[in-house]
Amino acid sequence: MESNKQARAEARLNTGLRNYWYPVTASWSVTHAPIGITRLGQNIVLWRDNAGQVHALEDRCPHRGARLSMGWNLGDRVACWYHGVEVGGDGQVKSVPAVDSCPLEGKTCVRSYPVQERAGAIFLWFGDRAPQGEGSADELRLPEELVSDEHSNFLCVAHWDCNYRYAIDNVMDPMHGAYLHAVSHSMASGEKQAVMAVRETEHGLMFEKTGQRGVNFDWVEFGETGTLWLRLAIPYRAKVGPGGPFGIVGMATPVDEEHCMVFFWRTRNVSGWERDVWRFLYRNRLEGLHWDVLEQDRVVLESMAPNARDHEMLYQHDVGITRVRRLLRRRAEAEVADEPIAMVKPAAGVANHV
Repeated sequence: MESNKQARAEARLNTGLRNYWYPVTASWSVTHAPIGITRLGQNIVLWRDNAGQVHALEDRCPHRGARLSMGWNLGDRVACWYHGVEVGGDGQVKSVPAVDSCPLEGKTCVRSYPVQERAGAIFLWFGDRAPQGEGSADELRLPEELVSDEHSNFLCVAHWDCNYRYAIDNVMDPMHGAYLHAVSHSMASGEKQAVMAVRETEHGLMFEKTGQRGVNFDWVEFGETGTLWLRLAIPYRAKVGPGGPFGIVGMATPVDEEHCMVFFWRTRNVSGWERDVWRFLYRNRLEGLHWDVLEQDRVVLESMAPNARDHEMLYQHDVGITRVRRLLRRRAEAEVADEPIAMVKPAAGVANHV
């Protein structure tokens, strides 16, 4: 029984924990035409209504199972390309134009996803229940770099051919910056040896080098605030523009067990005319350099040995990784202990769209 529980927890971890908000795509990718995506192993259709709000449904027509993402945007609903069945943003069949008084009409046959559009990304709630309201643990609270007027940011989105857990491990490993990224515009300085330490924070934990701060990729913070995020900062020389250290807020969203989407917001503490200078400099000079660094991470992770996590020999620099792994495993074990739980629609009074 215990081994079965562990196996289910591992399967849940590999496909993504539930009852969190996950970024699923950049805002700019959702326009008028419906688009189909796969996240946490679930096929989803996204579209904008006439007011610009994003809707998200299971990408399946309740009639014959055709992909709704291949159909038409009718504002508050999508119409299936196959037979024209119209499904609203709440998952209810609104019309079956081929049949008079069809019994499908008025029935909620397709799962709908609560949606929030924040910081240039579309977030969906993946849960076995509806998200609770403001002030609860389910509230989507983003790091200040993404919501404060004192900061500016750019969102970078990439598809990686690896499990999302490897992406999290990679960011929870500050020491790799001095080696993998040593030949880069930002991480060529600092010691290649360090003693690492973990300390608790308000929202999670901080993993950092002792005796070195503000030189390289010297620390990373893991946070849990209705979503799972990682935050770090890299010192920048004056020639790369105004503002303090170059900040990164990262999130990894599973596509399936072997693929993920990574979201990295590149941030700077700038406002006023300095914001304009930094944004111009970023687009014209720095963005390509940052993509080069991100590509180094991608190449290493995608070429890892099969089942690499099962054959590791970890040491002191990996304490941050093991701490986060234990936390996520506890979440997964708690979830599978409560199974089976049927997927439910958002409760009455809980908004699907923000």
